[in-house]
Amino acid sequence: MLRSPFLAVCLLLGVQAALSAQTPPNLDQLVERRGVRIGNPNGLEWEGARGMTPRNGKVGRDLTLEQAREAARYTEIAVLATVRGALGSLDRVNRLVRTLGMVNTIPEFTEQPQVINGFSDLIVEVFGETAGKGARAAVGMGLLPGSIPVEIETIWQVRV
Repeated sequence: MLRSPFLAVCLLLGVQAALSAQTPPNLDQLVERRGVRIGNPNGLEWEGARGMTPRNGKVGRDLTLEQAREAARYTEIAVLATVRGALGSLDRVNRLVRTLGMVNTIPEFTEQPQVINGFSDLIVEVFGETAGKGARAAVGMGLLPGSIPVEIETIWQVRV
């Protein structure tokens, strides 16, 4: 169950692209997204927020921890837009089941979980503690597509 309105969260973050029920044509050129229906739970994958974050690159070299957390928050908005587009409404979400957060980092960077907290904390703000917290893994990657800083994969349990 949705705890706070999706559009209000988008407005607070200043993310205009997620406000439309239809994806703006130029957004398709900036991001890649996929939703895969697998019954219940419903698996929806987001391939990162290319072009939506202020800067791309490796965390620990090109981005600070705080900039990477911000990138994870933008990716969360993109995930919610994908879920909303696939389901027609976020009201159909029962709960987040699992999150895999991949962070484009230098080998010495070890704070991947703190980066993905930018995603997880906002999901809890939107859906509440019970529905917004699922199993979670955060890993460092040597490279992500387009040098994006964060890529998120999620699995959701939804109402049919």
